[in-house]
Amino acid sequence: MKSDSGSLSSTEKALKILMSFTPNNHETGTLELSKKLDIHKSTVSRLLHLLTNHDFLHQNPETKKYMLGRSAAEIGNAVIRSLNNSIADIARPFLNKLSQNTGESVALEMVSGNNVILACQVEGQRHLRFSFELGEQVPVNVTAGAKTILAFSNKEFVEQCLKQKFTRFNSNTIISKKEYRKLLEEIRKTGIAYDKGERYEGTHAIAAPVFNHEKVPVAAVVIAGPAFRMTQEFLNNVIEPLKKTSAEISKRLFY
Repeated sequence: MKSDSGSLSSTEKALKILMSFTPNNHETGTLELSKKLDIHKSTVSRLLHLLTNHDFLHQNPETKKYMLGRSAAEIGNAVIRSLNNSIADIARPFLNKLSQNTGESVALEMVSGNNVILACQVEGQRHLRFSFELGEQVPVNVTAGAKTILAFSNKEFVEQCLKQKFTRFNSNTIISKKEYRKLLEEIRKTGIAYDKGERYEGTHAIAAPVFNHEKVPVAAVVIAGPAFRMTQEFLNNVIEPLKKTSAEISKRLFY
């Protein structure tokens, strides 16, 4: 006989039933749910009817089994829409902390359609701070954030971005699409991208990608500053906190 999951309330049991359909939403029957969740069959049956009446579950009329329904989908869609619209707000506290810990300016580069834009910035506290132009569409061949986003993006998005002509800003700029593709392969191995004076010779930057719930890179955390401070030693030392920051933001996006 089922223990009815101990002292769980009806609300907790209903939530357990709903969560049992994640992540793949496979059709499941009453008896199977009862065994899986260790809840008495009569209780499961009652809660299934309740959840179905409110469209959180849908019952297949032929198999009599259940799947997540319209109300569950609407809640999920609402969460995803809110996340997509507030990535910069979600990221800001983490960017603030990273800037305080490193002393340098920190920014969030974000995917917008088939482009990458500067979406958020925190200016560093040190002399000669690096300031970003919010909303600017960044050239993907030079900025560290765009590179790390493209490195982990699907082929279609990469090809769309590579249709644009690469602008040469100085002798450090990559303008060869072949060379750029090889660079993306290297970035996929390390999870880190650099801009070592490729747009502005006196500025260096380092970036790590931010992923959403679909494991898609939607943004990148960037640390930028004057080249004389952004030495290789400095860059090596900030890799761990940079990756930690991007991972924390990704976690808030349900990655």
